[in-house]
Amino acid sequence: MPEFFNVLAPDAAFDALKPMLAMSVGVDVVATADALGRVTAEDIVSPEDLPAFARSTMDGYSVRSRDTFGASEGLPAYLDLVGEVPMGEAAHARLGIGQAAKAYTGGMLAQDADAVVQVERTQMLDDTAIEALRAVAPGENVVQVGEDVRKGDIILLKGSVIRPQDIGGILALGITGVAVSRKPRVGIISTGDELVPPGAAVGAGRIRDINTYTISALTAEAGGIAMPLALVADEFEAQRNAALKGLAACDILVFSAGSSVSSRDLTADVINSLGEPGVIVHGISIKPGKPTVIGLADDKPIFGLPGNPVSAMVVFDLLVRPAIYYLAGCKRIPAPPTTRAALRRDIPSVAGREDFIPVRLRQSDDGASVAEPVFGKSNLIYTLVRSDGIVKVPMDRSGLYAGELVDVRLY
Repeated sequence: MPEFFNVLAPDAAFDALKPMLAMSVGVDVVATADALGRVTAEDIVSPEDLPAFARSTMDGYSVRSRDTFGASEGLPAYLDLVGEVPMGEAAHARLGIGQAAKAYTGGMLAQDADAVVQVERTQMLDDTAIEALRAVAPGENVVQVGEDVRKGDIILLKGSVIRPQDIGGILALGITGVAVSRKPRVGIISTGDELVPPGAAVGAGRIRDINTYTISALTAEAGGIAMPLALVADEFEAQRNAALKGLAACDILVFSAGSSVSSRDLTADVINSLGEPGVIVHGISIKPGKPTVIGLADDKPIFGLPGNPVSAMVVFDLLVRPAIYYLAGCKRIPAPPTTRAALRRDIPSVAGREDFIPVRLRQSDDGASVAEPVFGKSNLIYTLVRSDGIVKVPMDRSGLYAGELVDVRLY
């Protein structure tokens, strides 16, 4: 058997690939309302001021602030009512000295008003006059023209992932369509003589293919388009032919299984046969997932993931997920959600590699979050099904200890 490959840390492995990747897979124009999770293909610039008019932030009364100076509950300011500004209508009321007009939250101020007295800080004298029980400063309880965003401001930089609040902000400016990067297409090839489709009967020595579907789901979650290509036997030409079709149709190619060093594991040989530079990295310093392959052909990244489900999902999260975002032009790859919890049991490890251990989250009697390690072999999918997230043991640690606070990377 050949000497086992030299390994790199996951970050170093991705850094070796990144300079070879082109940050562009084309551009789509989509409805803003449908753009959640997409990556902007150009800067989005505000075509107008927002708000376009001065708006009240309170129910109350539009006033000239100088008419309230010195007002208090003991010595209120008396103001004559000259009307109101109904919601959704332009302001026709104009204020003179010692005058006020009724204002509503989100509505326009009366003309010549520069502040709003909160209704709770006033008292009605009759239908024509109020008392202001406190002074207001210029601009108090008012959102000014352009205070949210100015015409010409860049509201989202190229390479930003569009969030729910971004959709609201873009639509508030009347922008109903946005240019976004096309979703990277991820071709998935599952290899192994033992694999059968999930709906097939399982005979002796056979197992159902699940990696195609977990990888497809992870791809969709990362903003890519999954393109399952084939179940391929452990045979060089069959795998190479499937890979050539995948390279022609996709932006990223992912092999499931066939990444360790043995006579029947052909991923590295297939990648090297597809064109220069071929295999860039063979082996990363993690557990599970050490026998991972990273390559490049036809300017497209190729990943050979281990066949064990836990290993495949861990490596996808560390390498394929950022590659999907990177190819979409994303300048700041979104970090997965995390939470802090105290370990319930020790996690043993070996210094010099990163260990990733699934954990189940629970609450202690005092309400604190507790992470219970879910130990199991990397070919057991229910190790992940029964867990809520994963904990990393850093490369410079020989383990983590019960009671230690850790960051749990949530699924």
